[in-house]
Amino acid sequence: MTAEMKEEKARAATWFRELRGQIVAAFEGLEDSHGAGPFADMEAGRFEVTETRRSAEDGADAGGGLMSVMRGGRVFEKVGVNISEVYGTLGERAQNAMAARKGIPGMKDDPRFWASGISLVAHMRNPHVPAVHMNTRMFWTPHAWWFGGGSDLNPCIEYDEDTAHFHATQKQHLDPHGAEQYPRLKAWADEYFYIPHRKRARGVGGIFMDDRNSGDWAADFALTRDIGRAFLPAFVPLVEKRRVQDFDEADKDAQLIHRGLYAEYNLVYDRGTKFGLETGHDANAVLMSLPPLAKWA
Repeated sequence: MTAEMKEEKARAATWFRELRGQIVAAFEGLEDSHGAGPFADMEAGRFEVTETRRSAEDGADAGGGLMSVMRGGRVFEKVGVNISEVYGTLGERAQNAMAARKGIPGMKDDPRFWASGISLVAHMRNPHVPAVHMNTRMFWTPHAWWFGGGSDLNPCIEYDEDTAHFHATQKQHLDPHGAEQYPRLKAWADEYFYIPHRKRARGVGGIFMDDRNSGDWAADFALTRDIGRAFLPAFVPLVEKRRVQDFDEADKDAQLIHRGLYAEYNLVYDRGTKFGLETGHDANAVLMSLPPLAKWA
């Protein structure tokens, strides 16, 4: 049996909330500072924040979170930055949809769980600015605990220097945790964000991990925090550089087609989507990753 880990749960949930605040402030800052280039004459976007709640089958409190979504900004066409802290019991379908640790011994006899995390997906106005995804989370049961998550870049128009910056920043944040971490998590992302029916990757990769339990909670939490800390310095400079570029109808068409690819992955393969829906979390929060507009040629 695993201890209740009340202090550890509280620290993890607090960090995800702090990271959410940093990202929301940075993204609204990008909206405010966009003074030249396409869409600069539009009104700066702002996040709409909605509290989400879950209820158990008997009506008992089962946690919830905050859904923060910006729509129609001049830099961000749609971006969601969600946090959650949920708990309760896992039904059989939810156990089967878990991203890690399927078939945990004792789970069927004591299916209690607790989970907290942050999830972000940004779809951009300008097709030269890449879409991006980031998620980190902690999961606990009476029988096991683990961390997971990462971030990946999804440009419809690829720039090698942007890809290099995104990966180099992540490597810089992971190297203090061991030289083996970045190449291992990069390879994991390449495998995880692959779309079998299209025989191609969703984007240009990033880092990803799941089922992270080295036996040292503090060390694994520190690694998870640095995955989150790497996100803004990896992504924001790309937005600042590309948001001023002009584009044409062909560029926009490429963006909409790539968004269709993104939607296919999230609806068919993404484990977080499946788990969120199976555990009864707010469907709008779970599906906030879907783009506002997409196209299938």
